[in-house]
Amino acid sequence: MENCFIGEKAIPSHSFMNIYSSLQIGDYHTNHCEDHLLIKKINSNKIVCAVMDGCSTAMESHFASTLVGKVLRKIIIEMGYRELYEKNVQHSLDDQLKEIIKGLFQEVTFLKNHLMMDEKELLTTLIILLYDASEDKGIILSLGDGIIGINGKITEFDRDNKPDYFAYHLNDNFEEWYTSQIQKICFECLDDISIATDGILSFSKIKKTDSEGINCVKFLMTDAPNDITEEMLNKKIKILEHQYGMKPTDDVAIIRLIKG
Repeated sequence: MENCFIGEKAIPSHSFMNIYSSLQIGDYHTNHCEDHLLIKKINSNKIVCAVMDGCSTAMESHFASTLVGKVLRKIIIEMGYRELYEKNVQHSLDDQLKEIIKGLFQEVTFLKNHLMMDEKELLTTLIILLYDASEDKGIILSLGDGIIGINGKITEFDRDNKPDYFAYHLNDNFEEWYTSQIQKICFECLDDISIATDGILSFSKIKKTDSEGINCVKFLMTDAPNDITEEMLNKKIKILEHQYGMKPTDDVAIIRLIKG
């Protein structure tokens, strides 16, 4: 099956930060890409990045990941408008992230009831990154499986491919549920940060090449860019295919922020 690149590319950002993304359907998927990604600014200093991976064994998993992306976009736009009128109100990044996730719970719960959806139609993982360039600080929350790279260090969140999807907890007490989340990382002094769905672990050899083996996760998430164009990640994926004979069997969504 031919590569299918879909979704967003790099978007304009601060002069000192380049933002790249790639969304690709896996070789084992033929109808839909079940992953999704989002890159959206709250204001000129704050940005939210997110990657979602719909559950393949659920119902219309491509819908779940896309729906969460659209809901998050709405919440971020509304948050940006509120900040325009609350310029003197200071919120910590943790508080803002909590506000975003709480809004996600409320919106998804409303849509589930309004559209009479089954829980299985809403199963998707979520890795969300909130970064404040003015303070050079950020926070990442992983709800389910996924991979995070922060300044060269890779962290893998793996629940044996049995993620505890947040849709299971829409009727829980939100405050208690949110407090129990431990897959959270705070960072500062951004240099090179990536978030990716676990499809990045699915690269497999599809043809023989003369090149030696390569660590695909490291190549995409921490190695220096081979160029600085908006197609940087897509070009790296092409290099993996044509030079190393490697392609992902599962869908993959990746976002990478590199300080210029």
